[in-house]
This record gives sequence, structure tokens and C-alpha cells, in this order.
Amino acid sequence: MSKLKVLATGIGSLPHHDADIALDLIFKYLPHIPFWPQLPKRDVREGMVAQFSENLPCLKFAREGLSFDPADKDEALEIFYERIITGNIDYFKISPDFALGLHKFYQRLQKTNLKDIEFIKCQITGPFTFAAGIKDDKGVAILHDPVLMQVAVKGLTMKALWQIKLFQSFGKKIILFIDEPYLGCFGSAYTPINREDVVKGLTELTAAIKAQGVLAGIHCCGNTDWSIFTDITSIDIISFDAYAYLEKLLLYPNQLKWFFNRGGILCWGIVPTQEFTGKENAMMLGHNIENGINMLVSKGLNKNALLENLFISPSCGLGTLDIDKSEKIIKLASETAFVFQKLF
Repeated sequence: MSKLKVLATGIGSLPHHDADIALDLIFKYLPHIPFWPQLPKRDVREGMVAQFSENLPCLKFAREGLSFDPADKDEALEIFYERIITGNIDYFKISPDFALGLHKFYQRLQKTNLKDIEFIKCQITGPFTFAAGIKDDKGVAILHDPVLMQVAVKGLTMKALWQIKLFQSFGKKIILFIDEPYLGCFGSAYTPINREDVVKGLTELTAAIKAQGVLAGIHCCGNTDWSIFTDITSIDIISFDAYAYLEKLLLYPNQLKWFFNRGGILCWGIVPTQEFTGKENAMMLGHNIENGINMLVSKGLNKNALLENLFISPSCGLGTLDIDKSEKIIKLASETAFVFQKLF
């Protein structure tokens, strides 16, 4: 396994107010899979729901935040679906006001030698997390409205396709993560959605991404029914909190076999975020991954497949942390990838 190449990346959000400083950090420590930073502390419009709300029907952003406006709902839906049917991807662009880091990232790539870049990573908020975060005029999450839930799936699909169109100009392979923290509670009384709806919605979204020749990833930083993601054949990467929930993933060996047999990749979120103390080190975290791989091998998974289809990242986004801690976590993810590679 001396030729093993372990790559590290980030999940999405950082606590910086200055996009250029955030990008300096990303390109320094994560040069092989750089990503555009979401900066929720810079502007409330960069929150994970508001950030992808532009030009979606009935959603308005004001100083108080994102709100649902039922006025002219039928007309708004008609305009929305007209844009969908005609494939007007640019209508669904994400402006600098809502994602300055995305546009600064694009500009940085234009000025950067791209030889070390293996993948360009983008991200969107998943439709279930997005819809759970918006309440209609009656105070009910639009997650429970079939019409508006379909709007979320189709609108976020177009947001993903717009990003792909933008970054394909660099001629690099693209990864697009769908961030679904809401599904970390799947199966509990607090997550009243059924498996069929989740599979249908994520299949539609990831199939559209995959059709562009892009790797579609799903990130869930909590515990969930991991078989949902292994069973969706258009999901290429599963990103999970390997620091806190590895033992939960181990409950799905047969599903993971199927996932790897079709070329799936695990992104090990091995560097803790909320639990980060500063006492963690790359050797310790590298051995944690090694132990996890050995446990999966003992359940019948192929060791080479596990090693050759592996990324490393923080366990979750860093947008709520302080800058010093977030920078230490990013650096540790990079160091862990280097150390882990040396273990094999």
C-alpha cells in the first residue's frame, strides 16, 4: 500500500469574517481538495438555509432574516417551474451577498497553479435540512408540505448545477457535498419523515449531480440510518462523524460492502469539532481510522477498498467555532491525512 494517497478536505463553514483569510487557510492545508468557505459569521445571509434561498418561491430575506411569504404563491410557483422546465440554471445562481467565499474561491482558482488540485469541492444544504429550517405562514415547517418540499428538491438541484457549471471551467474533477444534519435524527420522534421520501428526494438530487460527471457526496454529522445512503446508487461519498459515531456505522457491514463494491468512498470526519480540546494529535487520529478499518475488515469488508476509497475531514462544519480553534482543526485534518498515509 505504499502508493496510497490520502486526501483531506473540509465540510464547508468557517468562522472567519474575511473570505481571503479563510481561503489562505484552505489552500495552505487542504491543497488537494480545496472548497469554497461558507461564512455565517460574516453575514446572516450565509447561514446554511438562507444561503441557498435566492429566487426560490415565497422566500424573502429581510433584516430580520429569512421568512416565508405566501402572497402570490401560485404566480411565484409558475415562474419557478418555468425556469426549471427551460433549464435556466443562471436564474438560480448564488450571489456574492449570499456566498462571498464562493466567488472569492472562483477568483482564487483563476490565479492559482492548479497542478496539485485533485478535486474542487462545492456544497449545498440538503433539501430536508433546508425545508426543516423554514416555517410557512402557519408556523409549520415546509418539510411537511409536499408541494414546497418538491420545490426545495428542485431548487437546490439547480443551485448545485449552477455551481458545477461555474467550476467545470477549471477542468478539474468536482465533488459536491449535500449537507444533511437534520437526518442525524432520522428515525426519532423529532424527525417525522419516512424513508421512502428521503430516498426519493436525495435520489433526484444526487442523480442530477452525478449526470454531470461529478461525485455526489452526502454529509451527516449525527447518527442516522446509514443504509439510506448506501442504497442510493447515485451517492458516491458518505461523509460521517468518525470521531463520535464510528460504532454506529459499524452496524451496517453488508450495506457498506455493497457501497464499496459499486465504488463508494467514505469521508472519515475524524477530527472532532465541538469536542475538540487541542490535545488531539495526528497519530492518535490516524490510529483511530486504522482501528475502524480493522473492525470493518473483521466484518467482511475488503481492506484495500477501504484504504483506496478514503478521504479525511473534520467531523462537521466549523462556522460556530472561534477562528483559532477552527484553524487548528483544519491543520490537524491535513496532518492526519499525512500520518495515516505513512501508516500504510
